[in-house]
Amino acid sequence: MKLHTVLFSLLGLTLSGTISHAATTSANDPVLRFAVIGDAEPKPDPVFPGLAGAVDDINRLAEQDHLDLVIGVGDIAHKGTQIQYEAASQELRRLTLPFYPIMGNEEHGSSVERFLHYAQQWNQGKAEIDQPSYVLNLEPVALVFASPDHGRDFNDQGIVWVLEQIRQLAPKPVLLVVHGAPAGVFPEDADKGIKHPGFTQVTSQSNLLAVISGDLHMDMDRVKHSRQIDHVHYLHIPGLERTKIPDESNHTPMFRVVSVFADGQLLVETYQVGSAQPLPQHDYRFQLTRH
Repeated sequence: MKLHTVLFSLLGLTLSGTISHAATTSANDPVLRFAVIGDAEPKPDPVFPGLAGAVDDINRLAEQDHLDLVIGVGDIAHKGTQIQYEAASQELRRLTLPFYPIMGNEEHGSSVERFLHYAQQWNQGKAEIDQPSYVLNLEPVALVFASPDHGRDFNDQGIVWVLEQIRQLAPKPVLLVVHGAPAGVFPEDADKGIKHPGFTQVTSQSNLLAVISGDLHMDMDRVKHSRQIDHVHYLHIPGLERTKIPDESNHTPMFRVVSVFADGQLLVETYQVGSAQPLPQHDYRFQLTRH
């Protein structure tokens, strides 16, 4: 059985200091802003140019603008091998912000213990990641990080844990971070994703605002990467080292940045690695609360 923990805190001096600074900014500035990086797991060689470029860009954004933390949606190390972890760690240790990753199906090619060992290395005291699933209860949203129990799916206990966290946080809006979206959400590969029937209970929770996932390695320019189904917004995070959907003919490394504003607006922006400005054609906006 997978162990879980819930972290209700200001996440140490680094994050609490950033949020305190945000409270003094103008009404046009976000009260919470974070970057999200997608799958890496290059093959056949453990070479991470997309990840390295994303780290450079995120560090620059953190220095020049308001940015609080970085999220990872899993699949950093192909098959969970040590050589992939070591090569990726050379880049992830350079992040100046706390990094909150989850496991993907590739990390399950090895062990939970190996993932946690490297997650601690990536943070070097900036954040404490001692369980594969956890919660950050922030303002004005909570982030629930749910690593899969096997492959990209959950077992019964995992579903119960996710449900408990979302229900306990109600009525606060929740952003759920998983590796794979529920199967069928992205028709480009409808058979791939979370298939546990209990996950429909998760997505039916009224305070679940969005599901953030990777796994599919979709080309942002050739797919519908952000969509709403019922009251839940589904946000795809593209792969940094490889693109698979709709094909492998073109790969452009990108990452996304989520900003939450005091008026309840949430903005998702997409940055191409190496570019200073987001790509406006990939902007996606919605409100924290339903009207």
